[in-house]
Amino acid sequence: MAENAEDYVPDFDISRPSIARVYDATLGGKDNFAVDREGAAMIAKHVPKIREASQDNRLGLSKGVAFVAKQGIDQFLDIGAGLPTMENTHQVAQRINPNAKVCYVDNDPIVLAHGRALLATNESTTIVTADLRDPQSILEHPEVNKFIDFTRPVGLMVVGLMMHFHPDEDPGSWIKTLLDACPSGSYLHITDFADTGYPEQKAMEKSCIQALGNGWIRTPEQIEAHFQGLPLVPPGLDYPTRWFPEEPDREVPAADDLEEHERIIMVGVGYKA
Repeated sequence: MAENAEDYVPDFDISRPSIARVYDATLGGKDNFAVDREGAAMIAKHVPKIREASQDNRLGLSKGVAFVAKQGIDQFLDIGAGLPTMENTHQVAQRINPNAKVCYVDNDPIVLAHGRALLATNESTTIVTADLRDPQSILEHPEVNKFIDFTRPVGLMVVGLMMHFHPDEDPGSWIKTLLDACPSGSYLHITDFADTGYPEQKAMEKSCIQALGNGWIRTPEQIEAHFQGLPLVPPGLDYPTRWFPEEPDREVPAADDLEEHERIIMVGVGYKA
């Protein structure tokens, strides 16, 4: 595989920025194009510490995966996975359980290209091209069913994705379809842009809508609604730097004392009894 995305161009549109590649650009990755870097730069004008904010989302991912894996979950369905980067789902889960299986799902063909590279060295990890907007196609995908046994508990992940869907699209219904296919004992892990009244949250929304055409913030109540009534693992929804599900009584800094980039994302994990 080429070291830089511009050395390898699969059959996809590079005239418009993509969510996965702009996110990669904000993290300082190489798997993006000029249009994606322009989008990342546009966001950075409003959110100067966008790289740190993106890293904070990665923190929410790694904390959630680690918690779920430690509950004995050994298969993960990661929707809207994006491009592989440091501390991705398979790295965190397989460090805890080397036999854990991870199936990534994304609608960007360049992510599939990276999936092929992963398969060359990791038989317990795969990536398929599919879209959350059509959850049934995910559930019926042969590669998904090869990796995920829906008769056993699943770690369902929707990390850094819901903000890209307008509420009018009713994205919660897509999660419900996937969650209904997961048996008792499964976990749902979500991170989303938060709206708790801080100006940096509005700045993130404005910049993402300018750069990508989407990126809406939500109140904690609106984010919690995506869990479809599942009880949240204590401490419930919180910013990643304050979220310690293995230590729910741990003393954490007040939200007002966090850095601005630490108040962009909220994370939570729900349990399906």
